[in-house]
Amino acid sequence: MTDRNGPGTPPTPPTPGGNDEVALLVVEDSSFNRLMLKRRLGELGYTNITMAEDGEQGLAAIQRQRFDVVLLDLEMPRLDGIAVLEQLHAARGAAPPVIVISALTEMEKIVRCIELGAEDYLPKSFDPPILRARLGAVLEKKRLRDLADQRLTLLEAELESARAAQLSLVPRDFRAIAPAGLDLCAAMVPARQVGGDLYDAFRIAPHVSAPHAAASGLLLVTVADVSGKGAPAGLTMARSLGLIRAAATLLSTGGVAPDPAAIIAHANDDLARDNDSQTFVTIALAVIDAASGEGRICVAGHEAPYRLSAAGEAPLVASLTGLTRQPPMGALEGYPYASDPIALAPGEGLLLFSDGVTEAEDAREEFFGRARLEAALASQAAAPAAAVVEAVLRAVEGFVAGAPQADDITALVLRRS
Repeated sequence: MTDRNGPGTPPTPPTPGGNDEVALLVVEDSSFNRLMLKRRLGELGYTNITMAEDGEQGLAAIQRQRFDVVLLDLEMPRLDGIAVLEQLHAARGAAPPVIVISALTEMEKIVRCIELGAEDYLPKSFDPPILRARLGAVLEKKRLRDLADQRLTLLEAELESARAAQLSLVPRDFRAIAPAGLDLCAAMVPARQVGGDLYDAFRIAPHVSAPHAAASGLLLVTVADVSGKGAPAGLTMARSLGLIRAAATLLSTGGVAPDPAAIIAHANDDLARDNDSQTFVTIALAVIDAASGEGRICVAGHEAPYRLSAAGEAPLVASLTGLTRQPPMGALEGYPYASDPIALAPGEGLLLFSDGVTEAEDAREEFFGRARLEAALASQAAAPAAAVVEAVLRAVEGFVAGAPQADDITALVLRRS
């Protein structure tokens, strides 16, 4: 069909009721019926008609060009109407709508054709009012489907653009970010085009002015998970990212490293204020000194991080007091968050991750769980940060085995050299 809307614009679907741009395919073995049907269609204003003498010719014609409607006879040699519909049904969305041509004595076969996706049936009397009504109704349904498909395509393009914009917010050049003595890597896989997870990593310079921040050996790392999915979660994710960065910059004064708990408390008050949507954000945030490996960590409603060492992986639960008792950001304004000290010896690492890792589901709706995560980490005790992140994602992917992703997946690894 000619595109009259200009380049880059989806073509307007044909309008029913005699439009000579409507492309029709008649698949009928009887030459008399073909002639009769062509004449009836011409009287109704349909002139763009292709004829096929059997099912094989009909399928070949459908492969060559696009048709708005196929008028398909049931009883034909070599390949009958049901066999044609079976092949079109296997093609799913690529098949044009079909009206079955049949005798009234073939109702069982007509029912089978409807099950295979035929839109309607046409008696072989080819009565003009019936032909007009049924062909017009099928063309109208096709017009509405085409319009819905066009809008869906535009929406998917917008969501993909939003996803690219969201992923551009999180850092990727980890070598430029990590101070000397720290190895850093992170990855985020949204469950939909736009997700609610976030990670961040940037240097903090409490002793010097902002233009010299890159010289600092203090590194902030965080992984957070916004409740919900899709565009609303993505917007909250972007807002949370900005609040965390702003709070860290604001609190980097007085010659001391900012407390992760203070950063979270500052962001929490902004998120919790007038939070009519009841959106919350679980978070794990740490500030580490590259030279000493010492720092502090705050976990608010989030998955407990793991310490990685040559002795193996171990969840940071026993030594930290605030992991399970602190609410997520956005839930309660003015909450006094607390942080805990943490120290990484040379060779030790820290894994922060979202619950999309442990709660990834396979086809049987079984969770990946912490046991499988720890098994994946067992062989990565001394591996570089990028290798650990890759091992986690690979283990989750192998476990779900193609099942639809139920939640965003994020992992961040920081290892001291």
